[in-house]
Amino acid sequence: MANFTQELKTIRIMKEITSKFDKVLNASAEYGNVNHEPDSSTEQQRNTPKKAMPFSDQIGNYQRNKGIPNKSYKDSKIYIVGSGIAGMSAAYYFIRDGHVPAENITFLEQLHIEGGSLDGAGNAKDGYVIRGGREMDMTYENLWDMFQDIPALEMPAPYSVLDEYRLINDNDSNYSKARLIHNLGEIKDFSKFGLAKKDQLAIIKLLLKKKEELDDLTIEDYFSESFLSSNFWTFWRTMFAFENWHSLLELKLYMHRFLHAIDGLNDLSSLVFPKYNQYDTFVTPLRKVLQDKGVKIQFNVLVKDLDIQNNTEGKTVAGIITEQDGQEVRIPLGPNDFVIVTTGSMTEDTFYGDNTKAPIIGIDNSTSGQSAGWKLWKNLAAKSAIFGKPEKFCSNIEKSAWESATLTCKPSALIEKLKGYSVNDPYSGKTVTGGIITITDSNWLMSFTCNRQPHFPGQPDDVLVLWVYALFMDKQGNYIKKTMPECTGDEILAELCHHLGIIDQLDDVIKNTIVRTTFMPYITSMFMPRAKGDRPRVVPNGCKNLGLVGQFVETNNDVVFTMESSVRTARIAVYELLNLNKQVPDINPLQYDIRHLLKAARTLNDDKPFIGEGLLRKILKGSYFEHILPGGDEENEDHESFLAEQFGKFRDWLKGIKG
Repeated sequence: MANFTQELKTIRIMKEITSKFDKVLNASAEYGNVNHEPDSSTEQQRNTPKKAMPFSDQIGNYQRNKGIPNKSYKDSKIYIVGSGIAGMSAAYYFIRDGHVPAENITFLEQLHIEGGSLDGAGNAKDGYVIRGGREMDMTYENLWDMFQDIPALEMPAPYSVLDEYRLINDNDSNYSKARLIHNLGEIKDFSKFGLAKKDQLAIIKLLLKKKEELDDLTIEDYFSESFLSSNFWTFWRTMFAFENWHSLLELKLYMHRFLHAIDGLNDLSSLVFPKYNQYDTFVTPLRKVLQDKGVKIQFNVLVKDLDIQNNTEGKTVAGIITEQDGQEVRIPLGPNDFVIVTTGSMTEDTFYGDNTKAPIIGIDNSTSGQSAGWKLWKNLAAKSAIFGKPEKFCSNIEKSAWESATLTCKPSALIEKLKGYSVNDPYSGKTVTGGIITITDSNWLMSFTCNRQPHFPGQPDDVLVLWVYALFMDKQGNYIKKTMPECTGDEILAELCHHLGIIDQLDDVIKNTIVRTTFMPYITSMFMPRAKGDRPRVVPNGCKNLGLVGQFVETNNDVVFTMESSVRTARIAVYELLNLNKQVPDINPLQYDIRHLLKAARTLNDDKPFIGEGLLRKILKGSYFEHILPGGDEENEDHESFLAEQFGKFRDWLKGIKG
C-alpha cells in the first residue's frame, strides 16, 4: 500500500511539470506515443495539417528539447551489462534525458577496466597497445550530442570534448600524401578509383536496391572481379575493414551513410581524428562525469543470463544471473527497474603477443562464441526468436578475424622512412600520415598509420606510436613465410621493413621498437552476412524493461563498427524504455542532397563528367543554383552532345516566342 501511495505521489509531481499544458496534451493523440526511432528511408517528407514532429532526419537544435518522463524514476534501479561506449552512453542518457538519479545506475563489467573495445593502454617502457582506432566523421550527430556536454580532457570549464576535438581538427586538416605504396616503399598513384563503367553502374544499382533484397548476400555475390580489383575497393576495404565475403547489405548501408565523404576516400581528407587514442579521448572524460555524478561500476562480474518472465503484458526481466568471485549471485529486479545489455563483443577472446611471442598458432571454430561476451546473447536467443541469431556472427573465425600490432618507436630507420610518407613532421603534434597507408603488393594486405603524436598523455617526446593491421593475415608473408598470427612482433617488423625497402636496417628497427600484437577472432563479426531478424531490435518486441545496445542490434539505417552507432543504440534504448517525448533523429540526410549525389557521380567516374553533366551546366550557368554542380574542368565536357544541342534549339525557340 505504501509503494502504491508513493507511486501516485510521484505521478502527481511529474504531472505538475506540464499542468499548464493539460488542455493541449489531453486532447493530443501524439502525446505519449512518440516514434522514438523514425525511419527516413520510408518517410515521405511532406508537411500536412497533422504533421507536428520533425522529419525523421531533420538534424538541428530543435531536437535538443529536454525529455519529460511520464513518471518519476527516482527509485528505479538501472543495471548496465558492459561498460563500453554503448553502455556508458546509456547511463548518460538515463541521467540527462530520463532524470534517473546517477547513484541508481550500476555497471556490471566482466573485465577489470571500463571502455570495452575503446581501449588504449601501456607505457613507453613496456610498449603501448591499441587494438584498433576509429576514423571519425563530422556527421556523428548522437556522438557529438553527448560529447558537447562532457567536460574537456585538457581544457578548463566550460569547454567540452567536442570543443577540444574541433579546436584541433579545425586548425589541422587531415589528408594523406601516401595512401598507397608498393615496390618496396614507393608511393603509388592513388588519385583514381579505376572503376569500369559497369562497376560504376553496379554501385548505382546497389544504392537503388531495397534493403530487403539483400538478405544473406555477400559482396562477392554481387560485384565483378574488376570491381574487387579496383583502387576504389582497396581504399574502401582497407579503410573500413571489409572483406569480399562480408555482408552486401552492410556495404550498401555504408555507401549511403558516407556518400558525402566519397570524394575524400582516396586521400582521407574527409576524416577527422582525435588528439589522443580513443580511450583517453572519449572513455576517460565520460567515465569521470558518470562517476562524479554517482554511477557505480562493478568489475569482474560475469553476467551469464537473465531471468525473463512472460505474461499477457509482455516480457519482463525479473533477475540478473551473475557470477561473482566464483559464486552464482542473482540480482533481483523490481517492476520499475531496467536492464541494458551489450550483445556480443568484437574484441572478445583477444590473444596477445610481443616482440618474441606470437599471439596465436591455431583457430578452433568448435569453441567459438562460448566466452562471456557471446554466451549471454546466446542464452537470450535460446529463449525467443526476438533476440536474434548470434551464431550468424560468431561461428566462422576465419572470416571475422584479423590482427593488429602497436609499435612503440624510438628514432630508427623506420621513423626516417615514415617521415617521407608524412604530411607533417611526426614530432610536430600535427597530422602525420593522415590515416592508413596500404601496401598494395603485400600478401597480407598490410596497412599502417601514425596518428597525431603524442598518442597517449604523458608519452615521451622521443617516442612515436604506430599502428599496423592486415586483412589477409591468413596468407604467407612476402618476406616472412608465415601467416601473420604465426609471427612474432619482430617478424612482423621484418615484413614491414621489407615492404618499406629498409630490410637491411632491420636490426636497428628491432632494437628501437617495442611490438605488442593483438589477434581478435571477432573483430569484423558484425560484417558477416545477415538477414532480417538475425540481429534483435534495440528494445525487442514485447520487452518492458530490457534494452540491447552495441554493434549487434538492428537500427533502421545506421551502420556498424562506429562509435556513433553504439551511442545511437543507447539513446534509442533509453527513449523507448522510458517513453520520453524525444526522438533519435535518423542518420544525417546528406545522402539525399543533390549536391552530394552529383559530386558522387563525378567522383566515381574519376572526376570526369557524368552523363548529362554538360546539359546541367548549360541550364544552371549564371543561376543561383550553379554552385550545386561539382567542380571540374569544363573544357573536357561534351558541349556538343545531342541533348545540349537540342536544349540550345529549345532555348532559341522560346526566345522567338517571347519576341
